[in-house]
Amino acid sequence: MNLAVIGTGYVGLVTGVCFSDIGHRVTCVDKDAAKVEKLRAGQSPIYEPGLEELIRKNMNEGRLHVTTDLESAVEEAEIVVLAVGTPQSVNGEANLQYIEQAAREVATAMNGYKIIVVKSTVPVGTNERIAARIGGLTEHPFDVVSVPEFLREGSAIKDTFHPDRIVIGAASREAAEKIKELHQPLTTKMMLTDLRSAEMIKYASNAFLATKISFINEIANLCELVGADVAQVAQGMGYDRRIGDSFLNAGVGYGGSCFPKDTQALIQIAGNVNYDFKLLRSVVEVNKNQRFNVFNQLVRLLNGLHHKTVGVWGLSFKPNTDDVRDAPSLEIVGMLLASGAKVKIYDPVAMERFCEMLNDPSVICCSSASEAASNSDAVCLLTEWDEFRHLDLKHIASLMRQPILVDGRNVYTAEDLNGAGLIYRSVGRPMLSSPVQEEENVSALQA
Repeated sequence: MNLAVIGTGYVGLVTGVCFSDIGHRVTCVDKDAAKVEKLRAGQSPIYEPGLEELIRKNMNEGRLHVTTDLESAVEEAEIVVLAVGTPQSVNGEANLQYIEQAAREVATAMNGYKIIVVKSTVPVGTNERIAARIGGLTEHPFDVVSVPEFLREGSAIKDTFHPDRIVIGAASREAAEKIKELHQPLTTKMMLTDLRSAEMIKYASNAFLATKISFINEIANLCELVGADVAQVAQGMGYDRRIGDSFLNAGVGYGGSCFPKDTQALIQIAGNVNYDFKLLRSVVEVNKNQRFNVFNQLVRLLNGLHHKTVGVWGLSFKPNTDDVRDAPSLEIVGMLLASGAKVKIYDPVAMERFCEMLNDPSVICCSSASEAASNSDAVCLLTEWDEFRHLDLKHIASLMRQPILVDGRNVYTAEDLNGAGLIYRSVGRPMLSSPVQEEENVSALQA
C-alpha cells in the first residue's frame, strides 16, 4: 500500500519507518525543512534505539521517502496518517490546532478516495469533527479511522512490530477492514470499535497506568513511615494476575509527553460534561508531590542546599530516550538551583535537549557519571539508565566531597551498596547500607 504520514515526531516517524520495513511505500511529511534534510541524510532527529538503522535501510531500498510536499504525498497515497502533535493547552485541554491544520491541508490536496487515519491522541469526538471539516473542503470521498498509538518511547520499534493490540475505530466497515489488512503482518489481536470508543481507549489506558504509578508511590511513602520495603510489596502485589507487576516501580513519578498531558486532558474532557474525575485529580496531585521526595531528602541530609554541590544522574523522563518533556529532572534541578545549590548534570543522550528546555547557564554539564559525582556533596539518580546500574559505587564515593546518594528510581540493591561507603536513600525502602556504617558516615559529616 501507499501511505502518507503527516508529522515526523515520535509517533509519525516510528510508524512510517516500521510500515516501510514491512513492505509498504511510505512518504513521511514534515513542514520543518531542516528536519527533512536530516532524515534524508539518514539521521534521526530523535533518539530511539534502532530507528536510525531502519531509516537508512528503508531509504536505501526505496520504500521510505521524506518530503515537505504534503500535496504530492497525499495525491499518491491510499492511506493518509495524521500523526501531528496535540500538546497541552493552558487549561489542560489538548491543543488541536496542528491536527486541524493538517486536516485542512489534506482535504485540499485530495484527488480521490482516501482513508484518513488519525494516530494523534485527541479528545472524544475529534475524529468526527475532523471528518466534518474535511467533508466541507473536498468533494472527494473519504473515511476517517481512529487508530490510537500505544508506543513507549525507548521501545517504540518493538511496540510497533509486536503490539499488545491494535484498536481500530471507524464508522465504515470497509475502511476498518482495509486498516485491519494494513496491520495484519503485525498482530492478529485487533479490536474494531466506533470512533468515540477508540478515542477513549487511548486516554483510559494512559490514565490507568498513571494511576498505578501514583498508587505505588503512595504505598512507598507509607512504607517509609511504617518500615516496610516497597520493592517487596510491589513484587508481592505483582504476582496477582489481576494486578500485574508492570508500572509498580516506586520513584519520582511519571513524566514525558503522554501521561501528564493525557491525564490532564481526560480531566478536562470529564469537566466538559460536568463530571468531576476525583480519582484522576488525585493521581496528578500525587505525581506532582512525589518529585519533592528526592529534593526533601537532599535538604535533610545536607542540612540545607545553599553553597552545596549536587550531581544529577539522568535527565530524560525514562531510559532509552532523549525526551525531557515534563521530566522530573526539570523540576528537581530547578528547585536545587533556586535553593542555592551548584548543580552538575549528566545523561547519556538527553543533555542537549535538557539544557535547551531548562535554559539556565549556571548548570554544569558533565561528560560522565563520575564527573558529575566528583567533589559533589551529594548525587541524586533520576533516570534508571543501565550504565548507572554498573557503576563502581565505592569509586564514586571516593570522588565525592560527601558520600551521599539519593536514588530516586530504586536502582541499587543491598549487594550493590555493600562496602561502598555511601549514605544511601531510596524511595519507600529501609536503609540498605549497614546501620553501623551509616552511623559512622553521618557522624563524620557532622564533625
